[in-house]
Amino acid sequence: MNEAVILDDPLSLPRSKRLKAGTHATHEFLDRTIMGEAPFASWEQYGLFVGVQHGFHREIDALYEDAALDRLLPDLKGRRRLGLIEQDLADLGVAVPVIDTEPVFARDRPADLPTALGWLYVAEGSNLGAALLIKKAARLGLSESFGARHLAGAPEGRGLHWRTFTAALDTALLSEAEEARVIAGAEAAFRRVQGLVESFLCRPV
Repeated sequence: MNEAVILDDPLSLPRSKRLKAGTHATHEFLDRTIMGEAPFASWEQYGLFVGVQHGFHREIDALYEDAALDRLLPDLKGRRRLGLIEQDLADLGVAVPVIDTEPVFARDRPADLPTALGWLYVAEGSNLGAALLIKKAARLGLSESFGARHLAGAPEGRGLHWRTFTAALDTALLSEAEEARVIAGAEAAFRRVQGLVESFLCRPV
């Protein structure tokens, strides 16, 4: 059965698969943009890439302290990466990028859970995909203990870490309107990273 046939009946798919299908074009465009800027060509380029990561994780850092999400998602606090990114920037001698806007999610206001799930889906997916990126970072002399801490896999392995997240995501009870907000949240997260890439990583033409 090909993908087009599967997508004719999207509700037959787990939520995580629907998210993947629903955000495919946005995600692919982002990946092409990032890799087109050769983020692992030098320490300087990699430092800009880590700055993009900081900008994204700054947006979602408050979610790792959200009580409702903590009840739903396994090891939520252990999935937080902003501190590791800040250590990587320090290792590289790169200043934390200055962003004038307030983070999308703040500690002083409750997050919309479906929207937050969409953003966290993007964050967790990037950690799964970092298995390849950390090998590229190693060619620059970086590692899980210096400069590429935020790309490290979980102690139990990336695959299991991802599956425990998607299992919780897939079984959350959501209304039809909330389902739409999960996808909208993931799309917004990918677009936010795209904006950060274009601001901090893309070289002038």
